[in-house]
Amino acid sequence: KKDKYILYQGAVNEGRSFETIIPAMKFVNAPLIICGDGNFLNQAKKLVSENGLNDKIIFKGYVPPEELQIYTLKAWVGINLLDDKGLNNYYSLANRFFDYMHAGLPQLCVDLPAYRKINDQFEVAVLISDLSPENIARHLNILLEDAEIYKRLQQNCMAAREIFNWQNEEMKLINFYKTILPG
Repeated sequence: KKDKYILYQGAVNEGRSFETIIPAMKFVNAPLIICGDGNFLNQAKKLVSENGLNDKIIFKGYVPPEELQIYTLKAWVGINLLDDKGLNNYYSLANRFFDYMHAGLPQLCVDLPAYRKINDQFEVAVLISDLSPENIARHLNILLEDAEIYKRLQQNCMAAREIFNWQNEEMKLINFYKTILPG
C-alpha cells in the first residue's frame, strides 16, 4: 500500500458517529476518505469545515462497487463506528465490517455484541466503546503506527474471510430452508 488513509464506506447517516469521527481527525496522522451519501452528509460537510479539515477529509459521494473495491483494497484502516441508541445498530452487522475483512483491512470498530462475537473468534478489529474524538484518534493512530498490531489484524482478516463468506453462508441458508420446507 502506497498511501496511508482511513476509509469509511457506507451511508453517511445519523448514528454513524460522524459527530466524533470528524473532530477526531484533527489528531490523526492520515486523511479520511468517505465513500457514501446519506441523511447526515450536509451536517458532516459542515463539521469538516467547522473543524478546518477540508484538506484532510475527502467526500467521494456514491462510488460504484468496482471503484469502492479499489478504495477498500488500497486503504490502510477501515472505520465502522455506530452509536448504540437503536436496537438496529446494537444487534446488526454492517456490510462494511465484512468488506473490510475480505480486503484484509484492519478496522476501528464499535464494541457491540455482534462485532465482539466475531472479533473474539478472529481479531480483525480494534473495538472501542468510548466514541469520544480523543479515543477515536488515539486508536486510529495505533492502527496507523503499530506495525505489529496492524500485521496481526491483517493476517486475522485473511483467516476470517475463509469462514465468513457467501459460499459458507449459502450452505447454512440452504440447510435452514430444507428444515422448514417440505420435500
